[in-house]
Amino acid sequence: MGYLVYFSIVRAKLVVNSPYNQRQDAYAQSVIRGKLVDKNGNTLAETVVDEDGNESRNYPYGELFAHVIGYSNDKLGKTGLESVENFELLTSNAFFIEKLKNEFSETKNMGDTVVTTLDADLQQAAYQALGENKGAVVVMEAATGKILAMVSKPAYDPNNIVAAWSDLNSDDTNSPLLNRATQGSYAPGSTFKVVTALSYIRQNASYRDYTYDCNGEITEGDITIHCFGGHAHGQEDLRSSFANSCNASFANIGLQLDISQYKKTAEDMLFNKSLPGDLNTSKSSFALDSSSGSGEIMMTAMGQGKTTVSPYHMALIAEAVANGGTVMQPYLVEYVTNYTGTQIRKNVPKSYKKVMTSDEAAQLKEYMSAVVEEGTGSVLRGRSYTVAGKTGTAEYSMSDGEKTHSWFMGFTNVDNPELVISVITEGSDGSSSGKAVSIAGEILDSYYN
Repeated sequence: MGYLVYFSIVRAKLVVNSPYNQRQDAYAQSVIRGKLVDKNGNTLAETVVDEDGNESRNYPYGELFAHVIGYSNDKLGKTGLESVENFELLTSNAFFIEKLKNEFSETKNMGDTVVTTLDADLQQAAYQALGENKGAVVVMEAATGKILAMVSKPAYDPNNIVAAWSDLNSDDTNSPLLNRATQGSYAPGSTFKVVTALSYIRQNASYRDYTYDCNGEITEGDITIHCFGGHAHGQEDLRSSFANSCNASFANIGLQLDISQYKKTAEDMLFNKSLPGDLNTSKSSFALDSSSGSGEIMMTAMGQGKTTVSPYHMALIAEAVANGGTVMQPYLVEYVTNYTGTQIRKNVPKSYKKVMTSDEAAQLKEYMSAVVEEGTGSVLRGRSYTVAGKTGTAEYSMSDGEKTHSWFMGFTNVDNPELVISVITEGSDGSSSGKAVSIAGEILDSYYN
């Protein structure tokens, strides 16, 4: 009996929406697949029926929503919201008399419409701001968990998915089918200093008394950590270490942490755990343990080492700070209507987990504000909206030299947080470390101005 309850509440929708469930074919025989639309009613996916009754799935925005909306194809299956909402799209809640009439005339019923939380204008702004960069953008409402934009590049055109399938699958260099926003697995760079700072705050009641004299590098044993560009920051406290993204200071902090408690803090922030949400997500990794050496600890504390994270996860961490410590349940569907617009069901915001105390969140909010007001994110200062955030540069080696991923995560309207944003660009040269911050500014300007 317990399992039946569990199945009905938790597993039933997954089973119904599984691409291996042949019952879906029966639905499609009597229902024309419904629409997916954005929050303002713009059509993101629809079924077009020609004069001979042949059906084809059409995606008016082409590449723009490729990864979050996905595709539905008889040969290739379904991805994204086309898969997650398959049951709703193949269910018809048309007026029963109309359905009865269609039954006798052997006419298909119109499937329901799924109204997403996505904003086509904001999605377009994020797509354009990324430009030719490989990377991803996630924008959410801080207070609700609604996902307003989710972009991954390179992308593909779901209208031509069958013809392009072979090329898309063989493109290991660009991996255009991968949703980098939710399934990308990157070194977080200095954005991880949010977690390191939180762990230090938890382990040291006197954290406000922390001081460090940065001369541009720190050496422990045979390992030397350099600040970006070899810059010597001088005398710093925890706030200025965070604002200036001082690698040497955070490596020093890492060496002072109890590793088991550090790991617990990371796991409180959902590392090594499944993430909430509608789409498939990669699990972020925090790998330090009691056997870790000083070099690995220092690298991890500054956001390098073996730690990996997705842009989606970084958005959730920024949301927790914005919401006084609470991660809201992220969602992509606002409500479902029948094809005439009558509402069938509606999602409402709900809390997912309290990952830190309100005092801890307030302290991190202060530090993230300092990043913009006086630190590495100052390009976002003095706009028509306020921003708190954290920049990041994750370095890695390639055959053609050193490359970096550029990161930014944060939120707007600091006193009453509104939008959460996470941006990553892949493979920049060292001179482009602030690229993600500029992209975030461009996206937010388009929203507020």
